[in-house]
Amino acid sequence: MKGEMEEAEDILHKTLHLAQECDSTRAITYTYDLMANLAFLRGNYESAEKLFKTTMVYMLDGGIKQDDNKFIEVSLKLASIYAVLNQKDLAVAGFQFCILSLDEKIEKEKDLPEEVQTAEERKNTRLLLGLCLDSYARYLVANKQLVYAQTMYEKALQICIEEQGELHPQTVTLLSDLASVMEAQGHYDEAYAFVNQALGLAEKIEHPNHHVILSNLAMILMHQGSDHLADTERIFKQALAKAEEKKDSESIQYIKEGLSEVARRQEKNKTQNT
Repeated sequence: MKGEMEEAEDILHKTLHLAQECDSTRAITYTYDLMANLAFLRGNYESAEKLFKTTMVYMLDGGIKQDDNKFIEVSLKLASIYAVLNQKDLAVAGFQFCILSLDEKIEKEKDLPEEVQTAEERKNTRLLLGLCLDSYARYLVANKQLVYAQTMYEKALQICIEEQGELHPQTVTLLSDLASVMEAQGHYDEAYAFVNQALGLAEKIEHPNHHVILSNLAMILMHQGSDHLADTERIFKQALAKAEEKKDSESIQYIKEGLSEVARRQEKNKTQNT
């Protein structure tokens, strides 16, 4: 948490040695998982891949089943690594394994009594499915598979609303992401409806990514035609001020590019009208 990654790695190696001396499968598994997460955070993806695979082996040896939420969480991280490394077949197989496993698990356990599976356990499983759907949707967007991504976002949004409510920050984020996917497909009216809903909720809860949602709204308005350019410019400037407050350099760059495009279109309209 303090960003002292090398010292953290050194401590984890000592921890692993102690766990192996005690021959504690649970401690070894936990430590390998931490080491894998640390490698992932540091961008050492090939090392993280090996460590996550080792973690999965110890999980299975320790009696954890492949549809256990802990195993699925590691599988999702592994799929994310393959996505970063552009190993597309492995990434897709990983995301789909997580989603299908959780779908089957939820269906199989839906009629279990409370004393066998608590409401909290059901909720956690569904939220994990939502996270998998969201992660897969982001991967699909990056690979221009927008229709399929839309389906994943819609399912993730439904789960998030049902389990966490309309005012949860993740619900707002998913609405905004769904709007972006609709915009990319040219469905501007639907995109506007989603992003407008997201913005209204974001303002109620002071969403940390309020500026991102504003910039999404501005971009959608810009695509709706020259009549909206004045509103587009105004909203982009609001988003820019908030992004600068947050020191979000990526959003600042995106918004400035949007403002440049607005200026270009306004100049083109002036030329055509003279």
